[in-house]
Amino acid sequence: QVQLVESGGGLVQPGGSLRLSCAASGFTLDYYAIGWFRQAPGKEREGVSCLSSSDGSTYYAESVKGRFTISRDNAAKTVYLQMNSLKPEDTAVYYCAAAYFKSARAMCVLSADFYSWGQGTQVTVSS
Repeated sequence: QVQLVESGGGLVQPGGSLRLSCAASGFTLDYYAIGWFRQAPGKEREGVSCLSSSDGSTYYAESVKGRFTISRDNAAKTVYLQMNSLKPEDTAVYYCAAAYFKSARAMCVLSADFYSWGQGTQVTVSS
């Protein structure tokens, strides 16, 4: 059974950093594309960053380029999202997801319900 468990969220001041982790179990992470998504109150779910399993290519939403970095440790079966220079508009529940996708961009843009999803972790950026 595919299971994804996020951790690392919390309250941080603007300009601060957080690192989110997503522990995967029940499947071979190596073969899946993985991604981080977020949903703020009253807004649609947004693909933040995705990482392809086939060629290692990455996708970042324009709003986080240069500030966020996605990475994976297949041996540890863990996916990370390093978030720097956080802004109040980054406040949201962050979810990790896994799916069979060759294209990181396609995975992030589609943001489909059929992906395997974690339960989410809250990130609040506020002074």
